[in-house]
Amino acid sequence: MSELSVMILTYNEEIHLGRCLENVKLLTDKIFIVDSFSTDGTQKIAEEFGANFYQNKWENSHAKQLNWALENLPLETPWILRVDADEYLTPELIQEIAQKLPTIDENVSGITLPLRRIFLGRHIKKGGTARIKLLRLFRKGKVISEQRWMDEHMQVLSGEIIDFENEFADDNLNHIIWWSAKHNGYAVREAIELLDLEYEFLEKRDQHHFQLNEEASAKRTRKLSYAKKPLFIRAFAYFIYRYIFKLGFTEGKEGFLWHFLQGWWYRTLVDTIIFEVKKTCGNNPEEIKSYFSKKYNIRF
Repeated sequence: MSELSVMILTYNEEIHLGRCLENVKLLTDKIFIVDSFSTDGTQKIAEEFGANFYQNKWENSHAKQLNWALENLPLETPWILRVDADEYLTPELIQEIAQKLPTIDENVSGITLPLRRIFLGRHIKKGGTARIKLLRLFRKGKVISEQRWMDEHMQVLSGEIIDFENEFADDNLNHIIWWSAKHNGYAVREAIELLDLEYEFLEKRDQHHFQLNEEASAKRTRKLSYAKKPLFIRAFAYFIYRYIFKLGFTEGKEGFLWHFLQGWWYRTLVDTIIFEVKKTCGNNPEEIKSYFSKKYNIRF
């Protein structure tokens, strides 16, 4: 497809990259990889598939890496599709993109795609985390990534956002210890986000002229509400909401593990970090920043 380029960020993704590249090549051969100096076979796989391979130093920010890619890659097509290495497009989505993209109105700058969540090999459909829509397909020069510690979203600078119907899948093949270690890092970043909502110690960027898609805006509102709830109780309540009220219990052992680990264990870990920080620093914003710098090597 001459209208489309694909952009993928990688770091040690040899377990996933071949699957991802085989998938997106069904749409286009204009594939660009920005790698954070992988030490495994990521580069070799990229070269075998004929992808354009670039490297840029990781600066502890997914948003920075995304924006570097958007600013520096020689992207010449009008449309850009961003996927992660552990993701792939369903056949239905590939067909939808191929059919619809050439006819999209000029005033449309971004397109959201529904996410299919795969955990331990099972498609998780219940629990309130299904059919999340993410802005992953956009016009060149019309979108940037917002600068946040967690849950950064692509923002449209001008133009409209529309939805496509068919899904792309998030299907990570790593073992559960890898998953847990990754979420340990996420927990620190999420704790910073929630503490900043309370104490406002992070530098604020003027983003009033940027547009989030409707679902991203709703998620941001829910996070503000969540941040006001009592520590630990909110994590337990969130798990009960997902597992009981949103029918997560209907999806077997995999469903239980997904909602327990991602909905309760992870959220409790975030609250434990916040509890630890408040116990040490009180409500002093500068001491909180210093604590994260010393204990977690975070640079603000």
